[in-house]
Amino acid sequence: MKKVRLFLLAGFMAVATAHAMTLAEYFVNNPFQDGWQVFGDANLFQWDSTSLNLDVTWDSSQSNSYFYHPLGTILTSNDDFSLAFDLQLSQAQASGYGFELALGLFNLAQATNAGFQRSSGEGGTSPDLVEFDYFPDVGFGPTLWPTFVDTNSDFNVYDFSTDYAIYAPILGDWYHIVMTYTASNLTMVTTLINFEQTSGVTIVDPICTTNPTYPFTDYRVDTIFISSYQDDGFGDSIYAQGVIGNIVVTLPPPPVQNLAGAFLNGVWQAQFCSQSNWLYTLQRTGDLQSWTNVSPLTPGNGTNLVLQDTNPPPDKAFYRVSASRP
Repeated sequence: MKKVRLFLLAGFMAVATAHAMTLAEYFVNNPFQDGWQVFGDANLFQWDSTSLNLDVTWDSSQSNSYFYHPLGTILTSNDDFSLAFDLQLSQAQASGYGFELALGLFNLAQATNAGFQRSSGEGGTSPDLVEFDYFPDVGFGPTLWPTFVDTNSDFNVYDFSTDYAIYAPILGDWYHIVMTYTASNLTMVTTLINFEQTSGVTIVDPICTTNPTYPFTDYRVDTIFISSYQDDGFGDSIYAQGVIGNIVVTLPPPPVQNLAGAFLNGVWQAQFCSQSNWLYTLQRTGDLQSWTNVSPLTPGNGTNLVLQDTNPPPDKAFYRVSASRP
């Protein structure tokens, strides 16, 4: 008698439905006990158990430092998503040509690479970013600038006056910020408004894929972060302090849903609801150590997908479905 087991490997999710997945952090509990981690200087990120917020220092004289949580999935420009959070700044000063404080999404493996340098600019060494940036005024006006950086470290070319805003959050005021990306028109809409709803701004930022000099390709991001980036060492720097609260990320549905497996006419098959813009493979193991692909790499179709092992072993096996981005 053949014995089989079916496994689905999934990342962290707070709430999942057939339509979306939501990861939320309200800082009611210690975030370090809820999957959040720090890379770099941990002193820059302190949980306030009384105010139920995260105290953050952005100090570009320090090495790259991140407060981060994996998303449990990989986002590209083909995926709708949104990121919302609250921000209160108590001070924000920049020098030279300026530098940014940042919060957004990045590729963890890239961002923790020793060669990752956000200050390197266009074509530099900071690939795979989708982030909210604030540049305090150094003579060019205080600037809010949502940023896309592709896998080649090329920045989204800013062709429209709505791509950024000259605006300075009032120190001490609380702001609610929402970044909503729509894949069908490759556009990020960012809104920033104070809690009293008396001051704010909206930024409409489409991705430009037709620039001949810096053709934007695509990004792969898998982690939410608050970042204190290291500066360039030539006087372009930032020092800021503030508080972050109520982080909510809304993501597409998980790439594998409603997974089930069974024999049909002696052939083992896995059936599940797939997502477009993902590639799937059925994998088999006998010892949970070494896995073998037993089906071709198959594109998702946005509906039910069936993967088969046409030559299952005679005794026992474990199966899983591997999902990857093209």
